[in-house]
Amino acid sequence: MTPDGPHLLFINPWIHDFAAYDFWAKPLGLLTLAGVCRLHGYSVSYLDCLNRYHPKAATADPGARYGRGPYLKTAIPKPSGLADVSRTYSRYGIPPEWFEEDLQRMERPDVILLGSLMTYWYPGIVETVAVIRRRFPNTPIVLGGIYATLCPDHAGRLSDIDRLFSGPGENGILELIEDITGYTERLRFDPDDLDAYPRPAYDLQTRIDYIPILTSRGCPFSCVYCASSLLMPKRMFRSAVGVVEELRFWHYQHQVTDFVLYDDAFLADSGRHAAPVLEGIIQSGIKVRFHTPNALHIRGITKDTARMLFQAGFRTLRLGLETVAEGGREPLDQKVNYSEFQQAVRLLRGAGFTPDQVGAYLLAGLPGQSLSEVAESIQVVKGSGITPIPAYY
Repeated sequence: MTPDGPHLLFINPWIHDFAAYDFWAKPLGLLTLAGVCRLHGYSVSYLDCLNRYHPKAATADPGARYGRGPYLKTAIPKPSGLADVSRTYSRYGIPPEWFEEDLQRMERPDVILLGSLMTYWYPGIVETVAVIRRRFPNTPIVLGGIYATLCPDHAGRLSDIDRLFSGPGENGILELIEDITGYTERLRFDPDDLDAYPRPAYDLQTRIDYIPILTSRGCPFSCVYCASSLLMPKRMFRSAVGVVEELRFWHYQHQVTDFVLYDDAFLADSGRHAAPVLEGIIQSGIKVRFHTPNALHIRGITKDTARMLFQAGFRTLRLGLETVAEGGREPLDQKVNYSEFQQAVRLLRGAGFTPDQVGAYLLAGLPGQSLSEVAESIQVVKGSGITPIPAYY
């Protein structure tokens, strides 16, 4: 279809932080909305302030670390509230002059849509918007994503943001654009059927180094440390056929080998969902690699699922253990106990996974948690023969 609708510019903003790394982090929601808008005849453009493959950047090898890698970064002054932190504060992403040049080459868009990830990364959004405004002073700017959804009052006070869009956008993006531009389009797919969704517009990237993939949305758990139920309150599943079809498309049409599972609970109710998906991947014969940075549900790991994960090509497994401290788990979640963790590790090792392929997330900094409890959890995971991965609460 030849685009004849408004020109929409999607932008992934900079990160301001003490540390940031492309640990398989792509703006899936933003690129999903770009795919939805392109399906409906809009002219869609994309700029990524975090682009590791920018034409002016040194050549990066997308095959290294299965697609992961460091962002470009520039030291910048610390915010006043963080002045006493004895670490270097940086802007992660391309230099501002590169971004300004990219904007200069861009025809004036009718709407600019900004994504947002971590809530505490909002200073990067502020700088991104300031640069945009110098080039397009009168273009409406819409902010959506995780920060906009979890902190709408705070996000709504940012200067030069014209509209705030909270929650999943597929249902309301066309109405929002119609309200801004007057251009009317009716939704051409069923938002309650994940198999009907258009593919995210990953092809708008400079280079496709890996593909994030969702086989389901939402999570049946209500862990106190997780915002999944706020970001995606409805549990939805894709069919095994739909998942395999998307894998085949990116692998054969774009030569993608690494796929990153963004599901929050892929193995929850695995007999109904994960098992058919894994069997479909195995039967397809497609030779790719899978990675699970969002962690797998430990109780869903049986002898059969461990075998299927290995045969399907999973190469980086993360388990959501969080803590092994006695009495420390109940206030957090009801996902797993220590004996179930030990059993899952034995099954994964028995299926063929090596210690460097399997890691367990451990929360550090829990309310009332002592340093000795963190150390104990680390030692227990190491003793099980896999890698402990501390994560700040």
